[in-house]
Amino acid sequence: MRVFFIGLILVFASATVVSPAQAQAPDTFRWIDFHSEKDQDVVVWVTRALTVEKWSAIREIGVEYDAALVITTSRATPQSAPGSDTFTVWNVSLTNRLSTPLLTGVNLRLLDWMMLASGRPRELAAFYDNCVDCSASTFFTAFHYDLVSHSWAARWLNGGMAAPAWNGNATGGISTLTQVYAVLAEPDGREFLSTWRHFDFGKSRPAEDYVYVYDADSATGQDRTKLLSEKQADAIKQRMCNPHDAVSGLSRGQDSPLCGAPAARQRRPERSPVTTPPANNRGLSVPPGSKHN
Repeated sequence: MRVFFIGLILVFASATVVSPAQAQAPDTFRWIDFHSEKDQDVVVWVTRALTVEKWSAIREIGVEYDAALVITTSRATPQSAPGSDTFTVWNVSLTNRLSTPLLTGVNLRLLDWMMLASGRPRELAAFYDNCVDCSASTFFTAFHYDLVSHSWAARWLNGGMAAPAWNGNATGGISTLTQVYAVLAEPDGREFLSTWRHFDFGKSRPAEDYVYVYDADSATGQDRTKLLSEKQADAIKQRMCNPHDAVSGLSRGQDSPLCGAPAARQRRPERSPVTTPPANNRGLSVPPGSKHN
């Protein structure tokens, strides 16, 4: 049996959360209201487009112009716990019903609408994990509408996974893996993910540090993944270790030995997750003249 309902958990992990009213979605985007009569044509269209795919429930449908961002969940058996559900995010065309999976995982947390490239529309950021009941790795991505391809896309995909924010397993002879990540913002409002991994190999070889920045190019809109040089990394490390610099508290590892005791003492208490569904009925579902029925 397949069911339809609205409401993914929206997670904001700090008392300094940026509310949806402060970081609004693009005017041309809106969440579909499953209970609204005027949105039923989109619900029916998406359902038919995904008929041959494997899913248990449609959780969300977001529409911009002629494409829908769709989130489905799959449950192994009717007796399985909801927490073990896997999710898939799809791009569904509202002109030809072509459906394309963007990524799959567990424990999807939709975040705020973030400015990843100056002068470009905000994008829906998200964290997700790769497994349940395990030492999960956490990944970061952002969903955006591509005007060239008329479709939704997910950022920093590599081998089917997005930007690695947190590694749940230390392998390859590593004695200790210490990590820090934070979503940071520039003075002009542009935001990006920065990660710091310190690999301790014990006595077998010297320790190694890797600091990455994941952002988007303002000129082209393309994803960028940058491994910083030692000099560049020093400044970012200081920002990552300051818990007050993280956007909406989107950070982890500030209480680790990499940041030291002062940062651990300054860390703000986390706020309980907000479970209110996304606001509905903003923007246009399709550009003028498009057909989806």
